[in-house]
Amino acid sequence: MLCVSIMATAQPKEKIVEDGGTGVYKAIMKEEPNLPAHTVFVPQDLSAFSQAHPLPVLVWGNGACTNSPWEHFKFLNEIASHGYLVVATGHIPMEEEPWQGPMSTTQQQIESIDWALAQNANSKSPYYQKIDVKNICAAGMSCGGLQTLYNCADPRITTMMICNSGLFKQSNAAQAVGGMPMPEKSKLEEIHTPVIYILGGTEDIAYENGMDDFHLIHHVPACVVNYPVGHGGTYRQPHGGEFSPIAIAWLDWQLKDNQQAAKMFQGQYPGILQRKGWTIEKNNMFEK
Repeated sequence: MLCVSIMATAQPKEKIVEDGGTGVYKAIMKEEPNLPAHTVFVPQDLSAFSQAHPLPVLVWGNGACTNSPWEHFKFLNEIASHGYLVVATGHIPMEEEPWQGPMSTTQQQIESIDWALAQNANSKSPYYQKIDVKNICAAGMSCGGLQTLYNCADPRITTMMICNSGLFKQSNAAQAVGGMPMPEKSKLEEIHTPVIYILGGTEDIAYENGMDDFHLIHHVPACVVNYPVGHGGTYRQPHGGEFSPIAIAWLDWQLKDNQQAAKMFQGQYPGILQRKGWTIEKNNMFEK
């Protein structure tokens, strides 16, 4: 008698974060079986999206090169609820607990972009012709920001969002944690898109590096905004806290060409200055 053992395939994990976010499109956090070691945040109902109204993409790298977005899932879910496909490096955080395991890699962000493009082209995918593959933001916090800068030359990237991060200078490179990507400052010359640095003020340990990056970027539109909360940002607060509306305004402007959102950053008295605590600096290309 032939005995055949069949291994049960584990169902992909998913979870509604908080109330699904405050945006128009209530979001869900989920695993995708064909994208290992990543977490996807996406509107629960994809019927609102099509070739005519596609989902722009945010690919995200985590702080401390952690291989799970456990510190950022409220922030990322909030972004998804405003009509974005968010693909984060690392394993799904079913609980808000630190990840115990190997560090993430810079390549995982590239895998995120590859996956989004493949899904859009796959007629059997629920994302088929629903992804805006021409509007992709690469972003990350702390080490994730370094990973993003490492990947900055990828021609598929439309804009960048560097959060609580910046390339180390020779004078403070010894402060870096082992395993972090450590490009030279010359890497900034490979940026080919508009870029925003979102920093936590002078108490942010990445403040010096991020501000130095900003002052070295002259060839693309760049701005740096600061909110005095230190290195941890507001990601773990409900709906991602005060960082969320700033990030969403940047994405709405850069990836959806929303001119109302542009007012958050542009002009002599941009909207961000009407929010308590924020400051902004812009380079000479920013208003052009």
